[in-house]
Amino acid sequence: MLLLLLFFQLLLWLMVLLSERTCLHLHHLLCISCMLVALDTTFYLFFCLFQVVHAHKPHFMALHCQEFGGKNYEASMSHVDKFVKELLSSDAMKDYNRARVYLDENYKSQEHFTALGSFYFLHESLKNIYQFDFKAKKYKKVTGKEIYSDTLESTPMLEKEKFPQDYFPECKWSRKGFIRTRWCITDCAFDLVNIHLFHDASNLIAWETSPSVYSGIRHKALGYVLDRIIDQRFEKVSYFVFGDFNFRLDAKAVVETLCAKATMQTVRAADTNEVVKLIFRESDNDRKVMLQLEKKLFDYFNQDVFRDNNGTALLEFDRELSVFKDRLYELDISFPPSYPYSEDSSQGKQYMNTRCPAWCDRILMSHSAKELILKSENDEKIVIYDHIGPNVCMGDHKPVFLSFRIAAGAGKPIANVHKCCVVQ
Repeated sequence: MLLLLLFFQLLLWLMVLLSERTCLHLHHLLCISCMLVALDTTFYLFFCLFQVVHAHKPHFMALHCQEFGGKNYEASMSHVDKFVKELLSSDAMKDYNRARVYLDENYKSQEHFTALGSFYFLHESLKNIYQFDFKAKKYKKVTGKEIYSDTLESTPMLEKEKFPQDYFPECKWSRKGFIRTRWCITDCAFDLVNIHLFHDASNLIAWETSPSVYSGIRHKALGYVLDRIIDQRFEKVSYFVFGDFNFRLDAKAVVETLCAKATMQTVRAADTNEVVKLIFRESDNDRKVMLQLEKKLFDYFNQDVFRDNNGTALLEFDRELSVFKDRLYELDISFPPSYPYSEDSSQGKQYMNTRCPAWCDRILMSHSAKELILKSENDEKIVIYDHIGPNVCMGDHKPVFLSFRIAAGAGKPIANVHKCCVVQ
């Protein structure tokens, strides 16, 4: 496992891990999402992730990747097959005798390419698991190991879409979209949605309005995904949506709060008169600079505000999910903003000064999925939503995980509807 190499710059992993405690007749699911941005962080990422895997001894594991192949995907994609083969054959995965791998490698198709990759591994002790065929509209028992790449549009076991071009800022194509798969375990049917939403292109533009124009773009795209997974084409099931949502804090409100007693200086370009920099200085204290804001600069003088008490004082500015409160549920956040961490291997806790720290990486679920999660009746903490490697550099995103249990047979009332237990 330690010999595995990653040949891409940006990677978002989502793991859903399923293990069983026979005495309680419970199944334990663990979701992990993270972003890898540099080769020299690979060892630390795998070490921390597989520590979690080893601790929970999963039966079902899903890995969802964004920017698979990295930003320089034309050069890096040739290494993807090697990575996949080494992952499948690694000692850490030897107990997983069934696997499904879906890789969007067709970077020459601009209108379809999303750079998304989804991996699913089934432990040998997990006896019955079924995957939905969206074309045949029936569940099929999962056997063996299969890898699909190139054109995923023709693969019936998933739905993959790139967002419509008019959803993209200035209608410029980028690799944003989603992949959906559907599974049934112990009569519980649910969708797993791998998602990558739009980022903030400019801190200055994000600061102009509250909410920002970028927030509106993400709102539209996420609404599109949710509408697609609950439309009338298929039976409705519970769903989990997680990945890089690129959710950001309300920049205008954050700056007004952090710099409430500061005066603002505006710097404009000499040739265009365009605002290129904002400088916020304390009114006294020798006019100390508190914040410098540029298109790709967010340099606040005291990063502790984002780390103290896990940054929870700033959660009031995390507002993008609120418009979906009737459709999506998230456990309480008790970890620091997951982005943008320094990529310097010696600065595992330090944020870069490129963007305002934010909780970009999230694990969300439908309200019906929430009902599948069991809370312990004793003192044991069963449901955990947290991050991994707080002191370790893993790139600019910290891994985030959700650990919970569902009761075996919790979905029996809908088993006949979804035919989860019938081999097709």
